[in-house]
Amino acid sequence: MDYLPIFCKLENRDCLLVGGGEVAERKARLLLEAGAKITVNAKTFNEQFQFWGAQKQLQLATGEFNPELLQGKWLIIAATDSNEINQQISEEAERQHIFCNVVDSPQSASFIMPSIIDRSPIIVAVSSAGRAPVLARLLREKLEAILPHHLGQLANYAGYLRKKVKATYKTITERRRFWEKLFVHDRLAQSLANNDSDQVEKLTQSLFNEPVVDRGEVVLVGAGPGDPGLLTLKGLQQIQQADIIVYDRLVSDDVMNLTRRDAERVFVGKRAGFHCVPQEQINQMLLEQAQKGKRVVRLKGGDPFIFGRGGEELETLYNADIPFSVVPGITAASGCSAYSGIPLTHRDYAHSVRLITSHLKDGSHLDWQSLAADKQTLVFYMGLSQAENIQKQLMLHGMEANTPAAIIEEGTTTKQKTISGSLQELSNMALQARSPSIIIIGSVVALREKLNWFSHNS
Repeated sequence: MDYLPIFCKLENRDCLLVGGGEVAERKARLLLEAGAKITVNAKTFNEQFQFWGAQKQLQLATGEFNPELLQGKWLIIAATDSNEINQQISEEAERQHIFCNVVDSPQSASFIMPSIIDRSPIIVAVSSAGRAPVLARLLREKLEAILPHHLGQLANYAGYLRKKVKATYKTITERRRFWEKLFVHDRLAQSLANNDSDQVEKLTQSLFNEPVVDRGEVVLVGAGPGDPGLLTLKGLQQIQQADIIVYDRLVSDDVMNLTRRDAERVFVGKRAGFHCVPQEQINQMLLEQAQKGKRVVRLKGGDPFIFGRGGEELETLYNADIPFSVVPGITAASGCSAYSGIPLTHRDYAHSVRLITSHLKDGSHLDWQSLAADKQTLVFYMGLSQAENIQKQLMLHGMEANTPAAIIEEGTTTKQKTISGSLQELSNMALQARSPSIIIIGSVVALREKLNWFSHNS
């Protein structure tokens, strides 16, 4: 983070605003809304400042800027039309360890002003770290459109209920489940918006009368191949509701950053040739956490039912009568091929696609004769260590040595690297790649030269 977002309580606290024009006026409105005690310093003031001064809403200090004005102030805003004066204010504030915002000069400021969506007490702040204020404003407008105006009433009502909820429900999990039900209750929200106190009381009491389910559940969520934008909306909702998230190495940091901040995270990463946590232990962990009443999300790279052992984990839960569900994800084959400009099927080149895991001994379990047939695309998961054997077996069973092949490393992420060549070069190509990678073999790989839109690394 370039800036730590914080919310300042400025009610009845002395603040200094330097500037008496239109820009300073916009900043003054924000400070007034926050309840600050404002001193405004400028040589001249516009009509709005003069009105505020006459109404005793703020104090006007006419004249040149004087560093003595900073004494006892909690926060400073420099909003003059002189870069030199603004810089002087910033330097003096820095010397006195007072936070200072400099309008249109984020590099000189110790804090910046975000775009604000006000649903008090719910406040949403959007910042571009001063680099793209128009973009921040556009994002604010989009959020304004989707956030209902009654959010503030709902938040205030939740504050009113906090003591009762704490007295009624003894565990954090029970309280969280109650709040989740309350905040998604459409009729309650509408009643609050309509100021219908009788209906609000009736609906609230019905929520308290409903039993809080102590029984936990497990949701298998496919995290996709890496790009957080490829996480499904339902997957995002699940990871933001989880009490505990069990995840592996193939789940990108960008996806993990979308999870709920206070959720417990358990890493069970797996690497080729090395298992940090045995699969049986993972199965048992999911079971035990659900039995404690936790909402558990098992977050898997790609799709949990494609070489993700999701079926094995669910069998354990089924045998213990634990509720479970599955949110599919975009599998690596689909995501990596798309981001590399390699269509998995094509009317002229490939009528079918085969997804193969080569992470099993020497690959002797595979039907190589069938895999070497024409008009199909082969996608090998976890195949780097077996690249030499894949090359040997396919050529031995009749696949042409010049068949196009590609290895896609860290597909769909900003670190994506694609190595292109032919089947006879596959083993050498694998030496240039690292895990996680997938291997794609087939005539469709040749289309990458025309269709590659995402990355030109090779």
